[in-house]
Amino acid sequence: MQTLPLIDPGRPATGMRPLKAWRHFRNLVADKEDTEQVFHILEALRDNRFLSATQAFAATPVGARVMEEGEYLPDLLDDHARLRCMPSGSLAHAYCDFMETEGLTAAGLVAEQKKFRVGQAQFDDQLERYGNRLRDTHDLFHVLTGYGRDALGEQCVLAFSYSQTPSWGILFIAYAGAREIRKALGARYPVYAAVREGQRHGRIAAKIANQDIMSMLAEPLDLLRARLNIPTPQVYQRVHAMLRADGIDPYDLMGQTVTADDAPVLAAAA
Repeated sequence: MQTLPLIDPGRPATGMRPLKAWRHFRNLVADKEDTEQVFHILEALRDNRFLSATQAFAATPVGARVMEEGEYLPDLLDDHARLRCMPSGSLAHAYCDFMETEGLTAAGLVAEQKKFRVGQAQFDDQLERYGNRLRDTHDLFHVLTGYGRDALGEQCVLAFSYSQTPSWGILFIAYAGAREIRKALGARYPVYAAVREGQRHGRIAAKIANQDIMSMLAEPLDLLRARLNIPTPQVYQRVHAMLRADGIDPYDLMGQTVTADDAPVLAAAA
């Protein structure tokens, strides 16, 4: 029997403040390193759909176990020696390759969230546990979807994430970020179409965060994508091909390396 409350009565009420969100987005555009603005955007556009998503997750066998026992995924995901013991070609190997190449850790995202939450009240409820799960699995989204950490890839994976667990803040950042990319590149590149494709793929795919993560890591990546119904991101790949044909590095769109990291976005959504 679950004893963890769905929502702590001390949690503040949600609210929709689009003008505040837009102001913080402009601050983020002015200084892309100021990731604190991302958290303010998500707070300004928070609604009650996350509550419904948490309830749906808790009703699954995996969700019931997580809510009852807890499951700290960063320790598992950062144990690359253990993950490398899984079969070659599995999600585990692809995940380790991705994280090591990008210099990322699951623990790093936890630290990013804690930085934002300094001085804020902490809650022990189902919302918190589900939010932590989304935080801890977000890099698996990159590996499973095929979206890189380039500027466009970040917006596409956010759009995918929105369809998996709706949040107006995540959708806002996905399309507002796409708008900035399109302004820089011009209308010839199907930037918006790539983001819409990510949103569509997230809608038709199985819920990644609802899977048994340990079992999923051991599965062959290609077969896993088929099982979860995650298609190849064709429009995104076409934009990359167009950029390279024009002599533009997709990871260096405006003369500087652009990695509009979605880590703070998903940490704030938790």
